[in-house]
Amino acid sequence: MASVTQSPPTSAEQRFLLRGMSWDFYTRLLEELDDRPIRVTFDRGALELMSPSYRHERYGRLLGDLIGIIAEELGQRFLPGGSTTFRKEALNRGLEPDDCFYLQSIDAILGKEELDLTIDPPPDLAVEIDMTRSSLDRMGIYAALGVPEIWRFDGSKLEAMILQRGGRYSAGASLAFPTVPLDGIVQFLDRAFDTDRASVRQAFREWLRSVVLPTE
Repeated sequence: MASVTQSPPTSAEQRFLLRGMSWDFYTRLLEELDDRPIRVTFDRGALELMSPSYRHERYGRLLGDLIGIIAEELGQRFLPGGSTTFRKEALNRGLEPDDCFYLQSIDAILGKEELDLTIDPPPDLAVEIDMTRSSLDRMGIYAALGVPEIWRFDGSKLEAMILQRGGRYSAGASLAFPTVPLDGIVQFLDRAFDTDRASVRQAFREWLRSVVLPTE
């Protein structure tokens, strides 16, 4: 039997949890929502709708920008995937990251306009803004889909969560960018609301060159 739960709104971020939903309902809902700014997480019959707050979106967009700059400065080929829906019917699970990137697996998706996880790899790196916890186990869904690394930011701390052999994540050094100190990135995320985006990007690029790519 279907049931609906609404979590108390926090910082303009609202979550609705529906239980007893089918895979067909989930896929039809994704089609109806189209490009509306609503994140849908599905985990074996439980479906959560989340409306991201302004704060959530600013952090997510900025962190995605900074990751792109890291790749550019290190000469790493990459393709951003944004908040693409990643789902797999065989697992009865699906979600949208706040941002994601193909790095090591880029050659497998070059030239494709649509992705299918039954034949295509998941992104190599996903961004998860985690200031208000989901009612569902999003990390478990990422693990089931095989995403090797997640950069998780809770508003104050940025961690690289690495997928382990047992199917769980643990904090560790980044697989994608092992030379980049993640704690140093937080100072630029802290500027998300009082500095324009171009200035933050430029300051970050200069910091990255001085810390990660020092001049000989």
